[in-house]
Parts: sequence; C-alpha cells; structure tokens
Amino acid sequence: MTSDTSPSLADALAAGTVVLDGGMSNQLESAGHDLGDELWSARLLAERPEAITEAHLAYFLAGASVAITASYQATFEGFAKRGLGREEAALLLARSVELARTAAGRAADAGVGRPLWVAASVGPYGAMLADGSEYRGRYGLSVAELERFHRPRIEVLAAAAPDVLALETVPDTDEAAALLRAIRGLGVPAWLSYTVDGPRTRAGQSLEEAFALAADADEVIAVGVNCCAPADAGPAVEIAARVTGKPVVVYPNSGEGWDARTRAWQGRTTFSAAEITAWREAGARLIGGCCRVGPEAIAAMARVV
Repeated sequence: MTSDTSPSLADALAAGTVVLDGGMSNQLESAGHDLGDELWSARLLAERPEAITEAHLAYFLAGASVAITASYQATFEGFAKRGLGREEAALLLARSVELARTAAGRAADAGVGRPLWVAASVGPYGAMLADGSEYRGRYGLSVAELERFHRPRIEVLAAAAPDVLALETVPDTDEAAALLRAIRGLGVPAWLSYTVDGPRTRAGQSLEEAFALAADADEVIAVGVNCCAPADAGPAVEIAARVTGKPVVVYPNSGEGWDARTRAWQGRTTFSAAEITAWREAGARLIGGCCRVGPEAIAAMARVV
C-alpha cells in the first residue's frame, strides 16, 4: 500500500515497469457472483463489497501492483435507474476506492512488500448505456455534453484520493477530449487508454490523432490501450510512445470477442505473457490485462517483468 515513503506511480514508471491487475468481472464471476446486470460489477459495490475486496486481493497476491477499482460502470445515471439518489451513488463511487485500499492493506499484511497503487476506473459513456456502444463510440453527444456527464463522478472519485484516475476503454477522440477537460484542476494524475480496432479507435480515428490529444496534458502520466485484442496491442504501444513521448499503458483482453446481443464472450483466448517483452521494448511501462485475463495470467506476467 502506498505511504508517505512510497514512490508515486509516475516516479515508478520512470524507473521501470509496473504490473496492473486483470479483469474484475471475470474474477467476480469465477467466485460465483452473477453479473448479468446493467450495472455489471458496480452492483456489488452496494450488495457484496467484500467480494470486490477479495477480487482486488487476488490480483495483488498474484503479482499486480495496481488495482483498478470497480467503478467502470458506476455512474450517477446508472445508479438512478435503480432508485439510488446522488448522495448514495457518491458514497458507492468513493467506496470503490476504499475497497481497493483495503485490499492493498491486506496484501501488505500478507507479506507483499512492494508499493501498491489504486487506480480509480472512469469508464466511457457507453458503459452506462450497457448496450456495447463503448465499442463503437460516436454517441451523438458533443464534447461539452460528455464532459458534463463525466465531471461529477470524476470529482467524487478524485476526492476519494486514488493514486491515479484510469480513463479507460475510450472509443473515440471526442470522449477523450471530454475526459481530458474533466480532469483539469483536480490534482490527481491520470492515464488515458483507448479501445482500438487495429490502428484506429473503435470509432475509426487514427491512433496518431487519438494519442496526440494527451501529448501535452500534464495530468496524464501514461497513454495507451485496453480492452482490445492482444494482436492490436503491440502496434498501438509503438504509436503511443512515438506520438506522446509518455510511458505507455497496455492491458488487452483475452482475445475473445464480446457479443453485446447475447452478453457473452465468444472465440478463443490469444493473450500470452510472452508478448510482454516486445511491449516493454516498444515503450510500455504499465502492463496488465482486461476482460477475461485472470490472476494466473497476471502472475505469469509479473514473472516476466
């Protein structure tokens, strides 16, 4: 767990490679929790918070140094659909950070001596819609409208004092621009990671254009990709490093594809820890896994790092 004597995550990235965790949802499902719900793992913030702590702990014990909170799909609007007011929703958002901190404390008690950090997940607008549109982008909203959506929950998450904000699974440049505007002045560093299809964002913009948005953003300590096919990760790492000069974050999914209609994963796993060396050589400094990448894969990754 981070302390006054621990390095900041930015300092750690300047010194070497840091291992992220894997998918929250698959770890919860493997423990027997039903996530067939529009709130996905965020529902458990209210109903089974201990399950989320246990999921974070499993990744810390496997070798991860960063836990990404269960707030990806947690929004004021999503909670409102369940009858929760803004005050209760804000408490649940803050709880997501607290649960990850608790897991870090338990990991330290179990003998994990390395610094551990907490990244507050800020998922895209499409995650709230729960219709797969985070893999398409272009919601029909302006940058200003997207900023108004994101800013309130980002403020709550920032106030809970995470080590970093994870602006993740971003499908297009409009949403990236909105997120970068929303984090200004909050005093919390962030990483920005797109979900991509080959050399383009899910909405079809070039990655050069997408990564360039964050090149001069002082708040952003890493830029990269997540929740994409492992085969797309390597080329994206190279582009992000070249365009921004910042450390690169990369955490692809297992290689299976998400079918929004059936709400199920299809295809085969192509994720391999063997690819990590190439990613590091290309500039990756924050490396982990996303959907369907579990503690065993993170342990293998940590051994490589």
